[in-house]
Amino acid sequence: LMGMQAAIEQAMKSHEILGISDPQTLAHVLTAGVQSSLNDPRLFISYEPSTLEAPQQAPTLTNLTWEELLAQIQKSIRHEVLESNVGYLRVDDLPGQEVLSELEEFLVSHVWEQLMGTSSLVLDLRHCAGGHVSGIPYIISYLHPGNTVMHVDTIYDRPSNTTTEIWTLPKVLGERYSADKDVVILTSGHTGGVAEDIAYILKQMRRAIVVGERTEGGALDLQKLRIGQSNFFLTVPVSRSLGPLGGGGQTWEGSGVLPCVGTPAEQALEKALAILTLRRALPGVVLRLQEALQDYYTLVDRVPGLLHHLASMDYSAVVSEEDLVTKLNAGLQAVSEDPRLLVRVTGPRETSSRPETGPIDPPAATPEVPKDEDARRALVDSVFQV
Repeated sequence: LMGMQAAIEQAMKSHEILGISDPQTLAHVLTAGVQSSLNDPRLFISYEPSTLEAPQQAPTLTNLTWEELLAQIQKSIRHEVLESNVGYLRVDDLPGQEVLSELEEFLVSHVWEQLMGTSSLVLDLRHCAGGHVSGIPYIISYLHPGNTVMHVDTIYDRPSNTTTEIWTLPKVLGERYSADKDVVILTSGHTGGVAEDIAYILKQMRRAIVVGERTEGGALDLQKLRIGQSNFFLTVPVSRSLGPLGGGGQTWEGSGVLPCVGTPAEQALEKALAILTLRRALPGVVLRLQEALQDYYTLVDRVPGLLHHLASMDYSAVVSEEDLVTKLNAGLQAVSEDPRLLVRVTGPRETSSRPETGPIDPPAATPEVPKDEDARRALVDSVFQV
């Protein structure tokens, strides 16, 4: 803020700024100045003459009846089971701890239990632009394996000058999602605030693959403050994530969460399902590789080491065939010290040198030797150089 004081004083002396008569234009100019001076696109100055008093916070969900709460939450949380037994959970607004505690039994029995039996899960946060910080532990805890508590974030609140630690819950109602099942999070440029924190935490925990667009880089909590007695308002982030999982004090705020696999938001679900299809096939691919090495590899003494390496490899970051091939080749060649050991992806028209099953193809028929003398010479010259 040191440079901001000088920037404000300079603006107050600027005849160009003071000469702007249109308040909307002035709001735009001031916004550009504040954002560039502090290098923070989340700061915003608006002119709102219709607002007679300081803007009120939206009515809290806690004042609603149980039925009203239920209707509200059914609008913001949807679920279904897709083809190949893939669970799909779309969250457009994350309720706080009080609401989730109130509706926990309903959510577990009507939403979560339907998703527990799925083989993998897609968490769609593409339309989630906010929510309550106190709801973060619920989402993380159901995807965090085991009953061990884990410190996932620390939130600093500027008005109260306090920090709050966020931990996973020691116990959850119902079951947690199994650690050996894949989770994919969908993001868009509109994914903001609490949703970004969830995506960032699960990505850092290596519990989820993030697919879609770089998120908004917003704030956990934005407040709109009236500037003096005017009709100008300053929108400012008042709390921030200090993120112990991020390391080095880096967080997603201002820059957004970078997806593991970048793709336009509208194609993110299709891409996620393709990744999950590949990951379902992984165990079978590894098994066939192990069998091929056992049955065919000529350096027999190196086979046990290769089999162990294949079994113990970490496939959590594999999201494409190219990823898998690169990882397998680097690992197998390092363990065997044999550059001839090569895995490659065959296209639809290519065939491998040895079919997976069935007999080896008979050799192609040998072309006949031409009768003509010149043709014979040409054939010999094409094969031998004397």
